[in-house]
Amino acid sequence: MRLATALGVLAIVVFHFPLNAQLHPTNISNSSEQTKNISGSNPIDKTSNHAKNSFNGLVTDKQTGNSLVGASIYLHEVKMGAVTDANGKFLITDIPSGKYLLEISFQGFSTLIETIEISGNLSKNFALVETFAQHEEVVVTGVASATRTKLSSQPISIVKKSDLLQSSAGNIIDALSKLVPGVAALSTGPAISKPVIRGMGYNRVVTVHDGVRQEGQQWGDEHGIEVDEYSIQKVEVLKGPASLFYGSDAMAGVVHLITNAPVEKGTISGNILGSYNANNGLYGTNANIAGHLKNGFNWNVYGTYKSAGDYSNAYDGKVFNSRFNERNFGGYLGINKSWGYSHLLISNFNQKIGMVEGARDPATGGFMVFPETAQEHVASQAELESRNLYTPYQGINHFKIVSDNNIVLGTGRLNLNVGYQQNQRKEFGDPDNMNLPALYFNLQTITYNTQFHFAENKGWKTSVGVSGMYQQNRNLAEEVLIPEYNQFDIGGFVYSKKTFSNQITLSGGLRYDIRQVTGKEFTEGTDLKFKAFDKQFSDFSASIGMSYSPSEQLTWKLNLARGYRAPSVSELASNGAHEGTNRYEYGSLDLKTETSLQTDAGVEYNGTHISFAVTAFYNAIQNYVFYSKLASVAGGDSLVNLGGTDLNAFKFRQANASLYGLEARLDLHPHPLDWLHFENSFALVAGQFSQSFDGSNKLPFIPAPRLLSVLRANANKMGKGLRNAYVKLELDHTSTQNRVFTGYDTETPTDGYSLINLGIGTECLSKGRTLFSINLGLNNLTNISYQNHLSRLKYTDTNAVTGRMGVFNMGRNLSLKLNIPLNFKVAS
Repeated sequence: MRLATALGVLAIVVFHFPLNAQLHPTNISNSSEQTKNISGSNPIDKTSNHAKNSFNGLVTDKQTGNSLVGASIYLHEVKMGAVTDANGKFLITDIPSGKYLLEISFQGFSTLIETIEISGNLSKNFALVETFAQHEEVVVTGVASATRTKLSSQPISIVKKSDLLQSSAGNIIDALSKLVPGVAALSTGPAISKPVIRGMGYNRVVTVHDGVRQEGQQWGDEHGIEVDEYSIQKVEVLKGPASLFYGSDAMAGVVHLITNAPVEKGTISGNILGSYNANNGLYGTNANIAGHLKNGFNWNVYGTYKSAGDYSNAYDGKVFNSRFNERNFGGYLGINKSWGYSHLLISNFNQKIGMVEGARDPATGGFMVFPETAQEHVASQAELESRNLYTPYQGINHFKIVSDNNIVLGTGRLNLNVGYQQNQRKEFGDPDNMNLPALYFNLQTITYNTQFHFAENKGWKTSVGVSGMYQQNRNLAEEVLIPEYNQFDIGGFVYSKKTFSNQITLSGGLRYDIRQVTGKEFTEGTDLKFKAFDKQFSDFSASIGMSYSPSEQLTWKLNLARGYRAPSVSELASNGAHEGTNRYEYGSLDLKTETSLQTDAGVEYNGTHISFAVTAFYNAIQNYVFYSKLASVAGGDSLVNLGGTDLNAFKFRQANASLYGLEARLDLHPHPLDWLHFENSFALVAGQFSQSFDGSNKLPFIPAPRLLSVLRANANKMGKGLRNAYVKLELDHTSTQNRVFTGYDTETPTDGYSLINLGIGTECLSKGRTLFSINLGLNNLTNISYQNHLSRLKYTDTNAVTGRMGVFNMGRNLSLKLNIPLNFKVAS
């Protein structure tokens, strides 16, 4: 199958099928002051699923009986919503007949979630209960259709836009590592972080953006996720094997980033966000404008700009070449009607990142510019203050266009999603020609995903689907690390769930996948660098789970899942070195598929004054792929001389392994101090091989145990001028990591550390409307110098003056985020 043919298929889908986008209610209203009084009715034909049914009602405060103005009402399966008007009333029109998961939310009140059936005109009123702790939400990740979190047997965490605004992390993955127990970040400076879930990362975690699998050379250490951070409205993190829905690679879990969210029909709204970090002088801005006309046409458009200089810490001073910049844009356009919805999504992510080599001047300990070249010198103060990029650096551009559709067919629904994405990654390393890439990957991917959701039958909700991708990579520079290749994936699944007596929910499914990979021969001079190969991998995935809720407050969960991962092309056939690493990598065509069998068991309790959750897991992995140093036949390390520089040689190999651990959270908010929270989260994971390698049996690069404790005060109302105010004090403690893979000097232990962080923020009002929200954060208050165990900069050169190895993480940092909402009404 050729790419041109595949593009033709995509074009046919775009122009001959309805188009739609992944949406979520988070941005139906960004603030509770937004109101809309919708009037009018539509003719009803109860014999057709395309009938223009309607849903209306009143939302009130259960305690006072007062109307709630600006409450969000959302029907997940059809992605339709409304916002209550000045009288607390709402109306949604043009709804297809069927059963839907309804979510009603309002800041400071418990979210109400229930299933409703719509046929004709449904009128129903709702009363919300005031709360200082939100416990129940809706997820769309790792399930066939929208589901309450308590009914999902697998652990799923939700991070909202407000959580991200209150976080002062350097990037989205760093933020998730603080907000979601069990998630860590493998970092290469402040701009590059890769998600690690329960000790596994790289191609074992699938990143999804607006329902589409993100493909961007994620096998590389210094390859980030390439999604615009400021545009994200919500994140869902599924922990555990998710191959049932996502196929190969989702062995550790899924990070689902949701950008495009609908606004209420008849409105236009927008946002302007400004951000500043004092440590590295980062300044960034994002603006978006979204609308939904009364004829069903809707859209969103956003743009982002970021610029950062070098970060600093107490030991290293300014870390040379840790600077970066971004220029991103995207959005969607589409239509929502009684037959379903259809959107076209477009995004473009453009980033340039300096790569920290960490080379030092032996006399002064200062960072070197252009080390081991004729232009080598110690970085001057002007060079440290500059935002110009020096070699080595990367230039990445990720373009994506997606046709996403949901169509009512009889009593069921058809989801059809087809996307094209192009990832262009350039790595520059020649100081004499700084604009000539040494490596240039051009990765093009077509993804497809079709699912049919049958109407509920005797309580069973069943879905079937087919998904996969076609991918090709081409090398467009002189140096090559992996061969040019073509890859085709296809997999089919069936999934079903049922809830018994409103207490027990059973769910499960089965999937089978096939991957075909064809690598091209490549000769470098007279030497054969890559030989041609044609490999096929196939395996099955399965999941079965149960959630049991004997009461509204208590839920028990148990899940057994089998995951599958085919080796990546880099693991099969790499032969070369990255500009951003000090490794020379060799692949192995003898690698087999990885499989995992994981058991999750957990309990959640959400009471009036205390909430807690504990989840334990055990994961048995067959044919775990890892790289290890090659030993020289003469003793010591095997070295490859490349351009006069000796690089350590690594090769991929396999062994059976196991991972086990737990995540726990505890939130205390005792009466009458309901506004005061003492929040704690803890994550622990350990892994080992079934045999020893060079005297060590521990899995490499496992995150250290981490305990995060937050003392937080919330004020939902503060007079007429302030709302949703908070102040928090954090103690972020990471333990010493001694359980390391010492074989072949692959990694070293890392000392523990404790960071103190502060945060404060509020919404500022005028006549009940939000003028702006402001969030201030102070991270690493005492300016501790530390190294995270998963920081790749830990393994750069030793400072001969201080004797310290590697580069340390960011020191004290003051951050500011200012968000200005904009809301307009569309004239009738």
